[in-house]
Amino acid sequence: MMLRTGRMRAMAVLLAVLGLVAAACSNSTGEDTGGGGGGDQAVSSAPGVTDSEIRFSVLGTNTNNPLGNCLLDCYAAGVKAYFDYRNSEGGVQGRKLVIAEEIDDALGENQKKALQIISADDTFATLSAPQLAAGWPDLAKAGVPLYGWAIHPAEMNGQEGIFGNAAAPCLDCPDRTFPYVAKLAGATKIAALGYGITANSKMCANQITSTIDKYKADTGQEVVYSNDSLAFGLPNGIGPEVTAMKDAGVQLIISCLDLNAMKTLAQELKRQGLDGLPMYHLNSYNQEVVAGAEGLFDGDYMSVIFRPFEASDGDTAMAKFKEWIAKGDGEPNELAMYGWINADLAYQGILKAGPGFTRQSVIAATNTLTDYSADGLIWPVDWSRQHETPTVQDPVTHGYKQECRALVKANGGAFELVGGTKDKPFVCWPAENAKWTEPVLTSFK
Repeated sequence: MMLRTGRMRAMAVLLAVLGLVAAACSNSTGEDTGGGGGGDQAVSSAPGVTDSEIRFSVLGTNTNNPLGNCLLDCYAAGVKAYFDYRNSEGGVQGRKLVIAEEIDDALGENQKKALQIISADDTFATLSAPQLAAGWPDLAKAGVPLYGWAIHPAEMNGQEGIFGNAAAPCLDCPDRTFPYVAKLAGATKIAALGYGITANSKMCANQITSTIDKYKADTGQEVVYSNDSLAFGLPNGIGPEVTAMKDAGVQLIISCLDLNAMKTLAQELKRQGLDGLPMYHLNSYNQEVVAGAEGLFDGDYMSVIFRPFEASDGDTAMAKFKEWIAKGDGEPNELAMYGWINADLAYQGILKAGPGFTRQSVIAATNTLTDYSADGLIWPVDWSRQHETPTVQDPVTHGYKQECRALVKANGGAFELVGGTKDKPFVCWPAENAKWTEPVLTSFK
């Protein structure tokens, strides 16, 4: 890959995926919700494991991050917060969980840094939040357990030793949040936008169009403007496209664009007198950016793939997350939550593998978690079967049992829950039945 254009283009593909993108023990989940198993220490010859510690590497993007958002630092803060929480209870298998090194892949050196981790062989597992995940297959091949930011389905697909904060999504299956958000917005005329860089980027816009079309007899909605050939980052602006949407009578824009491009689009809508036209963002759950956008996103809808911060904590792990991220002077944001979830998966696998664990036994143990919800933070993953990417022809065998999202709306520079409630923030549909129905409001604890 070429460092500016080539890598930027590859990264954009993954951002589009993120837009789409948008787990048996004594209980049904295999998750431990308290007590650290601190007294079960046994000899382990696994790399990175000493008598007192289990050492992890954290690999992600900091330098050259073209989006300018907090990525590696925020993700690592979530990992550290979780490790601090579990270490306060005695760690796991008699050992403390430790971040031994944080590694910046500088956007284009993910594979190089992954190979360095493999060569050093002095950490037990890797937690990873890169913009490009070129090194993930190498880590998996080397047998290193990897827990990562799940915007890389191609690298995750078929890898029994790679675990995400979510399972790999079906990129061409209907997404019923599209017509549901349109209904919330009172919109029947929809625009679908995506980048034209690769087939994967186009797939996102096509998913919007095909979903709206699938349910049009039930909803009365239609896509009246579609553009899947936009240049990454909108370097030439988006004026003509906004004019075309205005002429078509668009009432809601659903896009697979990154947050910076959504800001450019919002500014152009305002310039053309359409600042009241709502958008559905698939990857803009960023409190800091929305708060500083001077109302540009007010009235817009955002998709969230974990229990939102605006929901009640309930009896989920949210209260622990907020407590321990604050103790570490971190912020409760999206990447910190993904770090927390990945760290929990690492903990749960080690705990379940038992004393004398190895890398392979931890991978095997994690793959027996059939209803993993990170203690209520996400809708459940069955890691015994969800390493394969589901397809529109067969969304069930390797897919989620339920199609879920949480939805928020920007208002006054902050977010408010929509669709769901504070106690039941997720809107869910059964995966095996693709018919149009109202969602079931759900909580996973």
